[in-house]
Amino acid sequence: MNITKRLIRLIVGWFFFALGILGLFLPILQGWLFIAIATILLAQDVPFFKRIWQYVQQRFPKVARKADKITNNLEDELPG
Repeated sequence: MNITKRLIRLIVGWFFFALGILGLFLPILQGWLFIAIATILLAQDVPFFKRIWQYVQQRFPKVARKADKITNNLEDELPG
């Protein structure tokens, strides 16, 4: 894996996680949505999020396939 793509994914993932935490307390932001996006992005690099993502894949396989497809398309468009 290219280090640039991994770094971008980590930065964006942690940013969405921070937004998600803020969104749990602020009525304007959708906290759970941002946490879900962060989980998908960080699952490849952070073991805690990987375990959560594996649970989601087992429990909701249709949603997981759709999210994997979107994530793969986004990674193909990243520079590097």
